[in-house]
Amino acid sequence: MSGSRRKFIKNIGSTAALLGISQLSALANDKEQTEILQPAKRVSPNDKIRIAGIGMGIMGFGDVETALKVPGVELVGVADLYDGHLIRSKEVFGPKIYTTRDYRELLKRKDIDAVIIATPDHWHDTIAIDAMEAGKAVYCEKPMVQQIAEGHKVIEAQKRTKAVFQVGSQRVSSVALAEARKRYLAGEIGQLNVVEARMDRHSALGAWQYSIPPDASPSTIDFDTFLKDTAKIPFDPVRFFRWRNYQAYGTGIPGDLFVHLITGLHFITGSLGPESIYASGNLVQWKDGRDVPDTVVAIFNYPETQIHPAFQMTLRVNFADGSGGGEYTRFIGTEGVIELGWNDFKVIKHKLPQAPGYGGWDTFRTFPTAQQAKFVQDYNAKYPESTRNGSQYSNNYAAPKGYDDRLEHFTNFFESMRTGKPVIEDAVFGLRAAGPALLANESYFSKKIVNWDPVKMQVI
Repeated sequence: MSGSRRKFIKNIGSTAALLGISQLSALANDKEQTEILQPAKRVSPNDKIRIAGIGMGIMGFGDVETALKVPGVELVGVADLYDGHLIRSKEVFGPKIYTTRDYRELLKRKDIDAVIIATPDHWHDTIAIDAMEAGKAVYCEKPMVQQIAEGHKVIEAQKRTKAVFQVGSQRVSSVALAEARKRYLAGEIGQLNVVEARMDRHSALGAWQYSIPPDASPSTIDFDTFLKDTAKIPFDPVRFFRWRNYQAYGTGIPGDLFVHLITGLHFITGSLGPESIYASGNLVQWKDGRDVPDTVVAIFNYPETQIHPAFQMTLRVNFADGSGGGEYTRFIGTEGVIELGWNDFKVIKHKLPQAPGYGGWDTFRTFPTAQQAKFVQDYNAKYPESTRNGSQYSNNYAAPKGYDDRLEHFTNFFESMRTGKPVIEDAVFGLRAAGPALLANESYFSKKIVNWDPVKMQVI
């Protein structure tokens, strides 16, 4: 190991151990090692926080189960429009919890301090604002809102009520993303110029064809309330359980998946957002009645600011990926790249030599013999041997085995409630991430470039 690399590893403040990690092993050679990142130690709380879950689907159950792992957190009740979700909640969390179809019943209760909103996207803003005005802290699943205008209303409500409000893109609380941010800000990859990411799938469940319970019916589901202010249609269990497939209730690929990638980008770089968005795609395989595409590619142009250079981000999601799916996110700079996993990442540094080189696929071989000799003589005089070799090395970083960034995100949320410490992802951050994702949808359907003011968070 060279002295410079030894010094580099020694100076990394979060080193705990050097081990091999499976997620990065495919990227690493036998000589590479992985630094295990340690999350901050938490002080055990003395006070109880009582929560309620609103929307007990896939994310609702997952969020509540994770939140209850935080010491001092108790579940009081849940709300959902499907009776089966309420029955299942009692089976999982105990028969004593309060259950209701009407989320407003939970907001009236004095023994509830915070709510977790994991409903379909078109309900996020209304429930979040109602909850904050009722004096509750709010953990709202991503994307924060379905429409840009709704985001500004949520921001205004948070400022007015002073409520603790966190958006549920848990990745920003990851110890791995925090370390990646440190590496980026330290200039590890030089000047950022391109970000590229893909998140591809090849399964029915991955394409949102979620299971529908046998008892789904107008008597077990409050379908009219689910519809909210969208077009009134006859009962349709497919729309209720597979709502992500429809523009009326969800936000498609950009709102479900792009928003994760945009959130991580903004956290690492400190960016406020892009100035233009263009998206294209198609409905390739999942022609099941949905009115959103299953394949989307979007280009986001980020302007130069005082804290980062101009760069371009390209995001792709393909639900018809015959290779089996997979994902990556790469921050590409002039001297290296950060390759993100979920709770791990890799920094690959590649510095060009000072000397440009000659020969190979080059004009050198087309010179007359005498000119080749003269060129070599001049080259050797201008570029000493020490300037002719570049350098390349890589370092791996990963959270400890069993680490859960969603648990970390909830821990941050409850810590904010207890201490007044700012949340990781407030309503403004949430709209800065959701806005470009929602505009990818607008660009796709309008077939036009959409211009965005990332400071004012408005379409231009």
